[in-house]
Amino acid sequence: MFRRWIRRLASGIKHVEEALPAVLYWLMKHIFLGPLLKLFFRPRIIEGAENIPKEGGAILASNHLAVSDSFFLPLKLSRRVTFPAKIEYFTGKGLKGRFQRWFFYGVGQVPIDRSSASAAQGALDTGVRIVREGKLLGIYPEGTRSPDGRLYKGKVGVAWIALESGAPVIPVAMFGTDKANPIGSKMWRPYPIRIKIGKPLDFSRYEGLSGDRFVLRSITDEIMYALMELSGQEYVDVYAAKAKEGPQGDGKQAKAVDRLPEAKAG
Repeated sequence: MFRRWIRRLASGIKHVEEALPAVLYWLMKHIFLGPLLKLFFRPRIIEGAENIPKEGGAILASNHLAVSDSFFLPLKLSRRVTFPAKIEYFTGKGLKGRFQRWFFYGVGQVPIDRSSASAAQGALDTGVRIVREGKLLGIYPEGTRSPDGRLYKGKVGVAWIALESGAPVIPVAMFGTDKANPIGSKMWRPYPIRIKIGKPLDFSRYEGLSGDRFVLRSITDEIMYALMELSGQEYVDVYAAKAKEGPQGDGKQAKAVDRLPEAKAG
């Protein structure tokens, strides 16, 4: 009987742990954080709200201007959006670490480890699992924030997740988040946030080719082309992380080149 009680207790704890992120997400969106963001930043979807499916898995591929991108998009969608986030946000110690962990769970983020090749693959597998569970996965193909407001070369992970999950990729363009949350700023500044959502991109014609790097590159370029058209940003054929390796880490080494991302995959 004692063992049975222990098993029930363990099962109950597991259910609580699994439900906690959803509860925190609801509280953050509707009680703690969401009302303040709506008051000071007036976020609004100005185009394409109908392109978000009412159910089923999908990948929301967004440009990345500021940390706050991950806060404003979920705020304007009725469905929950899950964003991968670096594991360091979830491993802090003490009361501060616990609060930070709860906060990032509350805004819909899940921890991923990118410290090695195997860890990076684990992060991609997590993305596939989220989509296969019928959820919305938020992802930034550039891999990191733009250092200067331009749109940088996309990494092929988004294409791999799309092919492995079979889910559509929906381009999303954020506007104004870099003004509300400038790089290096400790305080956010009131500024109207606007969002455009593009039409879903279907890559099912490439099913079974997730191991072909040329296909992955072509698909990623098509996604970046859609983002470029949606956002109006200047495109730079350099990875954003590479651009940040300039003398002062300000991205000035990255220069725009003539080649644009492909409009059609393949």
